[in-house]
Amino acid sequence: MALSKYSSDETGIPKWQIALALGGTLAAGAGIYYYMIRETSKKGGKAKTAAKKSPDTADSLPSPTEAQSPKADDVVNLSPLEKAQSCKNKGNKYFKGGKYTEAIKCYNEAIEECPSEKTVDLSTFYQNRAAAYEQLKNWECVLRDCTAALELNERYVKALQRRAKACEVLKDLEQALEDLTAVCIIESFQNQATLVNVDRVLKELGRMHAKEAMEEREPVMPSKHFIKTFFESFAEDPIFNSVDKEKEGDVDEMERPPEKNTSNNGYLKARQHLQEGNYGEIIECCQNELANPLTPHKVESLLLRATLYQLRGESKKAMDDLTALINIEDCPLKMRVNALVKRGSLYMQHERVDDSLRDFDRAALLDPTNSDVFHHRGQIHLLIGKVDAAMSDFKTAVDLNSNFPIAFVQRCYTDYRYAYQLGDKAKVEEVMKKFEEAIKNFPKCVECYVLYAQVLCDQGEHEQADGFYNKALEVDPENPTTLVHRALLVLQWKGDLAQARSYITQALEIDDKCELAYENLATIEVQTGNLKRGVELFDKAIPLAKTEMEMAHLFSLRDAAVAQLKIVEKMGINIPNLGSL
Repeated sequence: MALSKYSSDETGIPKWQIALALGGTLAAGAGIYYYMIRETSKKGGKAKTAAKKSPDTADSLPSPTEAQSPKADDVVNLSPLEKAQSCKNKGNKYFKGGKYTEAIKCYNEAIEECPSEKTVDLSTFYQNRAAAYEQLKNWECVLRDCTAALELNERYVKALQRRAKACEVLKDLEQALEDLTAVCIIESFQNQATLVNVDRVLKELGRMHAKEAMEEREPVMPSKHFIKTFFESFAEDPIFNSVDKEKEGDVDEMERPPEKNTSNNGYLKARQHLQEGNYGEIIECCQNELANPLTPHKVESLLLRATLYQLRGESKKAMDDLTALINIEDCPLKMRVNALVKRGSLYMQHERVDDSLRDFDRAALLDPTNSDVFHHRGQIHLLIGKVDAAMSDFKTAVDLNSNFPIAFVQRCYTDYRYAYQLGDKAKVEEVMKKFEEAIKNFPKCVECYVLYAQVLCDQGEHEQADGFYNKALEVDPENPTTLVHRALLVLQWKGDLAQARSYITQALEIDDKCELAYENLATIEVQTGNLKRGVELFDKAIPLAKTEMEMAHLFSLRDAAVAQLKIVEKMGINIPNLGSL
């Protein structure tokens, strides 16, 4: 199942670090804005906020006429600019008194009186009129006047902020993002409020783009390594376990399907393809089997086809098959429970939390001894911030099946993050011993080494962490995600961009469908100012996303890079090298 890579709850456990079930054990930072918020927090707590007036207050530039309003007899002696300033000051008084229509009339007069060459003053009058229109919720006029102000002064922060707000209301999210990005760059990413606004717009824009893209998305079969990792996240998958035992010659006669018709193109052939790793042929074989209304393998065919649909990112088709299976009256228990777990995960990918938990609770009621139910429900609980419930589920999963390596190490990692956040040193030491136990008990489980390396990195033990990444690669040299994590380690530890890029390049040579590699390489390029290259890499990652949630995350990162690229080219502003901060 896919888990969000964006946010973290009050426990400090990064939710994007729990995606074991899709093979992406950990992800990189969520792009330039997330990076800046995180770095600012590390360096001094709260971000410095530029001194500014409330966005709801009209600007009032110092002027010779501002200290004292001119007497009526003196108005005829004022210059055009002084007359404009006088009108503006009068408008400001109306504004502060909540008389916005009267204020607009005064700003109209200021704009008419102001000499066209006085661009700074004129831009202020337009911006002030926009502020009054904002109070009247006249967003089209806000947009018009802010645009006029920015044509006169393109770095006018308050006009950029106000136009961004109008664009957000009017659903022009790309322009809103571009304006807020300009503000971020002008303020050197130091205003926390602006960063929060950017994050909100990015998420909404990412969801919008993902929804559009998913409707046109071509199904993509992930790499064999990805699929292998997916199946390993289920200790009790009835089909995969049966095929795996058969492959090892350790299947009971009761579990072995009939030998007849093994040459046909139905379910038995699909099992053979599963055993041989020919995943691209499985769906068609299951369809052939299901075309026969008298098939004895309807349940198995539905479950296997649904699983492949899920892997290909065809969630609606997967959901339909799983629902059909769950509703079969005489469906075997393990098949129904596995289907409920997978459907519950799919519901979560579509942010249908209640439906997701309902399926998991039903599965737990049907088979309280099934460790998969509790392992995957634990991840759901982490996603929604119920850490105590997640820890309880992981403990139950391990208690039910102490030979389930991913559940065991997931429990270790979650317990560690919680203890670390609370500052419970005794508990941290206890969990560290559990990690050592996990590696001893499951020496062939890559996730044990990778998550332990993450913990060591957390504690500043970079060299030791790198050693465990190296051990993970000895266990599985063809594991691209381990190379990506190692790249991030050397970047954090040594700031070695060349080595980080080299590791990720190796990962892509192993698996050119490794979304995690494209995403993190793109993030590195953006953080080092190579915006165009970053966008190109995000474009490679996006079609590989399995769910709308993952795709929305990637689009948010891409949209951030595109917006920055536009501002850099438009204003000629250099972005700080984020990798050096």
